[in-house]
Amino acid sequence: MRALVTGGAGFIGSNLVDALLEAGHEVEVVDDLSTGRRSNLDGALARGATLNEIDIRDREALVECATRQRPEAIFHLAAQIDVRRSMADVPFDARVNIEGTINVLEAARAAGAGRVVFSSTGGAIYGETDILPSDETVEPIPEAPYGQSKYCAERYVRLYGRLFGVSAVSLRYGNVYGPRQDPLGEAGVVAIFCGKLLAGETATVFGDGRQTRDYVFVGDIVAANLAAAARPELSGEINIGTGEETSVLDLVEALRELGGEDGFRYEHAAARQGEIQRSRLDVSRARAALGFTTRMGLTEGLRITLEATRAADPRSA
Repeated sequence: MRALVTGGAGFIGSNLVDALLEAGHEVEVVDDLSTGRRSNLDGALARGATLNEIDIRDREALVECATRQRPEAIFHLAAQIDVRRSMADVPFDARVNIEGTINVLEAARAAGAGRVVFSSTGGAIYGETDILPSDETVEPIPEAPYGQSKYCAERYVRLYGRLFGVSAVSLRYGNVYGPRQDPLGEAGVVAIFCGKLLAGETATVFGDGRQTRDYVFVGDIVAANLAAAARPELSGEINIGTGEETSVLDLVEALRELGGEDGFRYEHAAARQGEIQRSRLDVSRARAALGFTTRMGLTEGLRITLEATRAADPRSA
């Protein structure tokens, strides 16, 4: 299979690129390296992957890249993912996440790509809801522009299927964590906490720490992408998570156990605007339609993430 991965130098994207190469596929990466890292692709480039430094807002360059490669599948992971930045600069968030997704769909249409797998978000789309676990029929009420832009992008994914016959599906992820998530960048709480633990620094818990998320390991997200690409008849949205609810304080306790004698210190700060209190995904459709369930347990996933962070962080040497 010829695959094109947007955002392929990022955390999730580079893990997906490695898995595609491992399976013997031909891979082209699109990434403007604004948040992705070339170093995440060192091994992939050595094994034959190609990096195209393209901003997904550049429709012409994206279409040219896709029509040259003629990918059979496009995995669209490039995005503006920072909730805080989306609050501070709503137009930028929309240009990347909505306009950028439209450009990817245009590229898929021009290149005759057989499948598009779009990376969306679970908790940020559903917002603060009383329906837990949340399935794909729950009305989206995003609490931040990031969730709104992802939801709008999903509507365009559906539209291109109806109007132009583009085979596409949107995967709504839980809170993804794992190796290569940058603890110093636009990272999730797991990466930040691992970085603080290894540096011997005090972590910040915003709010009371009882807010929950569905934490899902990056290897499981990669497996879900591959499963979705192999089922071109599936469309719409599919939640990808564990179906379990874990609080920030639960993460603190787990990392204290893994941290050994160095311990893990934290302090509370005011809750942040735009963040929801509870999130738990109903993953029934993923099981029924994709035959997919997560395999990585939280404790083991945290251990792997901590070890990978230690190996990648020169301060831990």
